[in-house]
Amino acid sequence: MDRLIVEMIQSYKQEICERWRSETNLAKEQHRLQNISSVMYENTNDEFVEMMFQHIETHNNPSAEQLLSFAEHLMKIGWNLSYLTQGMQTFRRILLDVLFENDIENRRVIEIYQEIDRWFDPILNELIDHSSKNWENTVSLQKVALQELSAPLIPVLEQISVMPLVGTIDTERAKLIMENLLNGVIKHRSQVVLIDITGVPVVDTMVAHHIIQAAEAVRLIGAQCILVGIRPEIAQTIVNLGIDLGQFPTKSTLFKGMKTALELTKRNIVDIT
Repeated sequence: MDRLIVEMIQSYKQEICERWRSETNLAKEQHRLQNISSVMYENTNDEFVEMMFQHIETHNNPSAEQLLSFAEHLMKIGWNLSYLTQGMQTFRRILLDVLFENDIENRRVIEIYQEIDRWFDPILNELIDHSSKNWENTVSLQKVALQELSAPLIPVLEQISVMPLVGTIDTERAKLIMENLLNGVIKHRSQVVLIDITGVPVVDTMVAHHIIQAAEAVRLIGAQCILVGIRPEIAQTIVNLGIDLGQFPTKSTLFKGMKTALELTKRNIVDIT
């Protein structure tokens, strides 16, 4: 930014800060920050506005790493991006208002607008871009975590594992089910796997096809699948659609499936009463 304009801004620093703090304090509720204490909010405002002035005073306009770190910290602890973007926009508006109110020569108006915009726009764009990348990364990590939880293979007894399925099964999730089944059978040395579909709301041709494929893949590596949790309405749907599940055992409940799994591994449930 032009050195003369920087000096001009510095000369009105106190007035700009006071007006910015006043407007920002009024906007606290808009940013849904009612749970933040007044002292913390005011201290954050002071740090924010001082950081913007420090950036202006570095005349070669370097990358806003300090401001980006500040923004990242705030968003990690629950502050909204709107606090930062609106705060910067308010700062630019007040900056121009104060300069023009204090008898700035008309011939310098366009120059000042251009200088302020050249300073402001790259910072705002960098801030939004940085925040978007962080958000995308967070969403990606959460998606991976949810996928891992959406098709877990749980060893319950020696040689017996259970995969409880909840929610709809699409092609992407079916691939994950297949992968987790095969890896889990090898890892846990399972001989019998119970696929529990109690929490699957709809079993159509596609879902049944995916389950049959998974069971066949498990059979090829030396284990056996038992499909459990078949509710009456699911059984009726399977019959009406003409889906053939005769390739592997089916049970109405997990308990019955466990009994069959124990028998297949040469064990049984003994009543000791």
